[in-house]
Amino acid sequence: MTNEGINNIENIENDTFNEPENEGNVKNDASTDTNAEVEVNQAQQRTMFGKKDRHYHCKLEINRLKTENAELQDKFLRLYSEFDNFRKRTQKERLDLIKNASQSLITGILPVLDDLERAISYNANSDVSIESMREGELLIYQKLLNLLKQRGLTAIETKEVPFNTDFHEAISIVPAQNPEDKGKILEEVEKGYLLNDKVIRFSKVIIYQ
Repeated sequence: MTNEGINNIENIENDTFNEPENEGNVKNDASTDTNAEVEVNQAQQRTMFGKKDRHYHCKLEINRLKTENAELQDKFLRLYSEFDNFRKRTQKERLDLIKNASQSLITGILPVLDDLERAISYNANSDVSIESMREGELLIYQKLLNLLKQRGLTAIETKEVPFNTDFHEAISIVPAQNPEDKGKILEEVEKGYLLNDKVIRFSKVIIYQ
């Protein structure tokens, strides 16, 4: 047999023995592809279920937030309504207080006004002495002063006290004859008053300078 024939026979045998090995490789490759497809499908399913789950939780959270927002809005409207009513009521009470603040004072002054009317009427229709008139005037003055003191009115002191811009207003200045008189009050021209420790009118005075 020639060398060429022998080589042909060996090649045929090699091909024959190699065929099963190639078939095994093809089967293994197909199995690998199938497993990969399964894993891919599982991964896709997991992704799909994960998206559905997140979507479901998102809807629940949105519904919860909507409910919470509605409750807060309702509370806000209630509080706003209550505050608006309180503001209107307080404003009305303040206006009523301002309007009627002088009522009690005027009610207290009315008896003094009655005394003045009686005194004027009595002095016009009878002969009275100057001394009696002075006594009547003094009584009426004391009655009015006591009433105002009960309401918190007090006179500002100016006698033998140094000049104080917190209570006094200098309307005139007189040169001091003695150095120790500088800054002192010489005369009170118009009396000043405090109402509950607040100056409502400064005392107008003449001071030494």
